[in-house]
Amino acid sequence: MPSTAEADPPRFIEIDGRRWRATDPSIPEAFRAELVDELMRARRAVGALRRAGDDDGLGAARRQVHAAKVALGERGDPWWGPPSEAGQRERIDAAIVTLAGHRSPDGSICPSDAARAIGGSGWRSLVPQVRDAARALAREGAVQITQGGDRLDPDGDWKGPIRIRLAPG
Repeated sequence: MPSTAEADPPRFIEIDGRRWRATDPSIPEAFRAELVDELMRARRAVGALRRAGDDDGLGAARRQVHAAKVALGERGDPWWGPPSEAGQRERIDAAIVTLAGHRSPDGSICPSDAARAIGGSGWRSLVPQVRDAARALAREGAVQITQGGDRLDPDGDWKGPIRIRLAPG
């Protein structure tokens, strides 16, 4: 019978002699694929902007890479331990922005999508935190919250199913 250490998923991978944190294995495959797609898109943007000498755009592209890596569990609080409150919030924000970015310009996400992407089997308990994070991101102008196609005020008193999409621009 294998020991617990042998049965645990690897926490790190090695590429070209460098050690990198592994992706959180509890991310469902469909969400992992979306997050990786967005990571690769952002990395391609970094390369193109670097070649073009666009330092303003380069910073934004690097922030997108960082958000995707946090959502995947490759940065931020380690996925194999309990997250801090700030670490949990960072990963929620990153999952919202990265998944919504992958589905933009016309698509949106449900709060449960972000919760499922990062919450493992306990994702349902994260939904209220995801909704709160969406409100904060909407106040910052990063996302829009909609219900039945209508844009909601992030400070409004709304209930029921919502969708989250990237804010234009």
